[in-house]
Amino acid sequence: MNFLKNRTVLGVVCIALALVICFAITPLFNASKNSTAQVVRVKNDIKIGQEITAKDVEIVEVGAYNLPSEVLKKSEDVVGKYASSEMLKGEYVLAAKVSDTPSSENAYLYGLTGEKRAVSITIPSFAGGLSGKLISGDIVSVIAVDYKEQGETLVPDELQYVEVIAVTDKHGNDEETITVKPDGEEETELPETVTLLVAPKQANILAELEAEGEIHLALVYRGTAENRQKFISAQEKFLEEKTLNDEKENSENKQTEVPQTPSQSEIAEENSGENNSEINIENNSENDSETNSENTENSNSEVKSNGESV
Repeated sequence: MNFLKNRTVLGVVCIALALVICFAITPLFNASKNSTAQVVRVKNDIKIGQEITAKDVEIVEVGAYNLPSEVLKKSEDVVGKYASSEMLKGEYVLAAKVSDTPSSENAYLYGLTGEKRAVSITIPSFAGGLSGKLISGDIVSVIAVDYKEQGETLVPDELQYVEVIAVTDKHGNDEETITVKPDGEEETELPETVTLLVAPKQANILAELEAEGEIHLALVYRGTAENRQKFISAQEKFLEEKTLNDEKENSENKQTEVPQTPSQSEIAEENSGENNSEINIENNSENDSETNSENTENSNSEVKSNGESV
């Protein structure tokens, strides 16, 4: 305690601390403040669910002081992934704003590979869409009323088992979307359309039914993905067999309908037959004229001198 009361010693200690702060701590602080780091910055506006490409981002060098740890610093951590939230030009890309898979909104559309099509059909009535109870993953049969104007209601063979991938209301919201009114109550919207995952041939039939007929949907199965795939596989097998049969029938019809090229001898025979018929016609006309002249001479010789005929 006596040592601390000595003003000289206390002054020396304060000077030493000041020197340490000025020449040791302050330079370190300034160095950290002036240090830089490379980060990924948005170059073009990116919407939710959009796949991020190299044209959408850029690498820039910025000050590392107070830089959030969530900022991504490598382009490979961003390019090829999907935006889980909207990003504007000039902002840094955070890890929470990118995802390896598309966002839940319209995620089913990103799974299309070109083999199948996503087709939406209008639900004509509340009952026609299973009273609003359809959900994604259901297997349904499409019932066509007055199919092809034949006065018959049936399920086309091509639409026995079809997978539902979305049920949408009139505002374009899927069935998972919950709309909240200003008073805090949840608003329930009835579905207006159903989006089905189909093959190109099925898509054509659905387009015809949408334009000309009335459609009803009947629920076939709702359950595990494994059992759902059994129905889809059965429908795909039928479509493949039908396609093969149609191709076989078309090839057979083409073979029977192709005209045979006539040979040179056949052409010569046809030409000779036509010439002979012309000659016969000419001969017949000459014979007829000779017969008529003979009949005229006979009639004149039979007349008597007094003008009476025999």
